[in-house]
Amino acid sequence: MVARNNGQPGAASAGDPYVPSHGNGGYHVESYELDLDYRVSSNRLTGKATITAVATQALSRISFDLSGLRVSKVSVNGRRPQRYSHRAGKLHISANVMDGAEFTVDIQYAGNPKPEDGPWGELGWDELTEGVIVASQPSGAATWFPCNDHPGDKAHYRITITTDSPYHVVANGRLVSRRVKASRTTWVFDQAAPMATYLATVQIGRYDEIELATSPVTTRAVLPASLMPNAKADLGRQQDMMKLFCRLFGPYPFASYTVVVTDDPLEIPLEAQGISVFGSNHVDGRRGSERLVAHELAHQWFGNSLTPASWRHIWLNEGFACYAEWLWSEASGGLTATQQVSKAHTRLKGLPQDLSLSDPGPELMFDDRLYKRGAITLHVLRQHLGDDAFFDLLRAWTKSHRHGSVTTDEFIALATAFSPDENAVRELFSAWLDATELPALKNGRPRPRP
Repeated sequence: MVARNNGQPGAASAGDPYVPSHGNGGYHVESYELDLDYRVSSNRLTGKATITAVATQALSRISFDLSGLRVSKVSVNGRRPQRYSHRAGKLHISANVMDGAEFTVDIQYAGNPKPEDGPWGELGWDELTEGVIVASQPSGAATWFPCNDHPGDKAHYRITITTDSPYHVVANGRLVSRRVKASRTTWVFDQAAPMATYLATVQIGRYDEIELATSPVTTRAVLPASLMPNAKADLGRQQDMMKLFCRLFGPYPFASYTVVVTDDPLEIPLEAQGISVFGSNHVDGRRGSERLVAHELAHQWFGNSLTPASWRHIWLNEGFACYAEWLWSEASGGLTATQQVSKAHTRLKGLPQDLSLSDPGPELMFDDRLYKRGAITLHVLRQHLGDDAFFDLLRAWTKSHRHGSVTTDEFIALATAFSPDENAVRELFSAWLDATELPALKNGRPRPRP
């Protein structure tokens, strides 16, 4: 829950220290209902957001993040406020709300959405050659809807999108309905599981849809018809990954899984809740990006179901997803996890020793060293605990915090319960997470393949 700010005039943000301009205090969002109309040819977005929230303290002002779009109408509990202002990416609304009270805010807005520049590149709603891609991690959600843009404030979403009929739309959750009227189609999606703002997405393109599997999880691919033959090869072992990860990490946390492949190349794949997005360059027909397929799938457990309570805990997303790559390699006849660890550790030794996993800072939160060192940390823990206890720990972790927000301290506390030597576990984490100097690897026998 996000409530570090009193919500009163003069206190602009309860933002995460890594993204201090985003996030707002004094309330917790329960649900977002987004009704969007998008014209592809003109990149024109018209939206209405209905946000239901609960005050965590008495409020005289409610603030939301919204950038690059113009607000035309606001109401709180059905009444127009005395005043509101919208500048520098913040919408401030005058309102008197009692501590503990539920309230509803309706916001109408429109404009030509565009990604927001930040330290991590351009984030948010972006045009493709034909369509739209939305990649919001960590701070792009406000480019397309008003929100409390903080990873620790998770809510239910219902997303309605009307756009030109030739285009296929993908958004988070279950497709509730699809209605065609003349040259336009309205798509309605419902995401019941709590979701962080940065994981909300809309993908629009001239796509076909195929069903890849129904067991253990219904899995679909949405992509241009021209890429279908390659995609069937590149995603051919994805269901084997799903079976492996369900066994090692616990049940898949959502109702289904969708892979979107855009007609445009992308620098890196993107994860969203229940969805992964790849570029045309990731589909070569030779499984050249298979490790990334495993990485993005693993994020459904680590990052999407279990979301970092604040961005300093990002290794709980990326270290775990990177280690999942190595577990898949081990299970599918490639390098064992021990061999992957040795290879990555040798490379890390030759790089700057200025990264602390437990608090990497905004400049290094997506540094490849964080991914690899996080994965090595998990392998070292696996060697300490043994396979049975280690994978029992991972399953307990995903079960006890399913659809919640998590911290490093919570993972450490749980890990100590799986070891007879609590001090040894804490010393292990202190060396690998807190110190900047890369610890040496201890010799250990390769573990059997999962």
